[in-house]
Amino acid sequence: MHPAPYDRLIDAETWAFVERSAGFYPDDATALDLSSQRSVYDSLCHTFDAGRPSGVTVSDYSVPGPAALIPVREYAPAAGAPAACVVYLHGGGFILGGLDSHDSICAEICAGTGFTVVAVDYRLAPEHLHPAQFEDTLAAFRHVASTTGLPVILSGDSAGGNLAAAVCWATRGGDHVPAGQVLVYPALGADTSRGTFVTHANAPMLSTADMIYYDEVRSGGMPPHGDPLFTPLAAHDLDAMPPTLVFTAQCDPLSGDGPDYCARIAAQGGRAHCIEEQGLVHGYLRARHSVARARESFARMVTGIKALGAGEWPY
Repeated sequence: MHPAPYDRLIDAETWAFVERSAGFYPDDATALDLSSQRSVYDSLCHTFDAGRPSGVTVSDYSVPGPAALIPVREYAPAAGAPAACVVYLHGGGFILGGLDSHDSICAEICAGTGFTVVAVDYRLAPEHLHPAQFEDTLAAFRHVASTTGLPVILSGDSAGGNLAAAVCWATRGGDHVPAGQVLVYPALGADTSRGTFVTHANAPMLSTADMIYYDEVRSGGMPPHGDPLFTPLAAHDLDAMPPTLVFTAQCDPLSGDGPDYCARIAAQGGRAHCIEEQGLVHGYLRARHSVARARESFARMVTGIKALGAGEWPY
């Protein structure tokens, strides 16, 4: 039996994805040592990797960072000069993942939009504590924006969504400003004692306890209060934010972050739209080839990225 209320919210395809994932990444995975957690996550991502679409060419190189060179992977479309660039920031709780974990996702965004995609291999915690992840993503964004001369869309899932939002906030009024951001089930830092962190505390694929754990590891045990670079929702002022699209999963403790974030941007005169994908769970990007709801959501993301890169508002 599947636990209520998820037995009613989640369809058979999505349950199959959850159960297959659990075989690699069990509920108590945060109790594993760090090396084991990374090995499990890498195996999970490899299992669901769909391969790159034909015609997408890939090159690995490094860009200057605040502490050392930052590895990046660039995906170029099959034909034509790209009209925009996407800087993609992977998820993984700030402690997992890298260039390979989201490889086919980035390649498919490239193929679907016709834009160049640059994936960033930012430093991970706990070896590198906050703000190392933010500093690397900011440096990578500035390098891409200054060297390509193209509109740059920031995008990322989960932890990567947090980093994209932090960079958008930090660059307001600067020389290089993102043309938009597309965040996928982002961790934006809402109060974990309230809202969807309570109603979906034990959701499949991600729990509230997992999120608290990731914040503690990322911060070295003392998550900062009131730091928008750690917690984008802690920002007192969200004016002058770029056009923002947020995709959340209904069955996810993070599902409340997106609507709150978009409402605050809109209240201060910005364009922001949040889509809650019904019956989906955290990490559903990996299910885009096996679950119809995830496939449709990914198509909406690609359409949104393409619109923002062209200077259009899709909603």
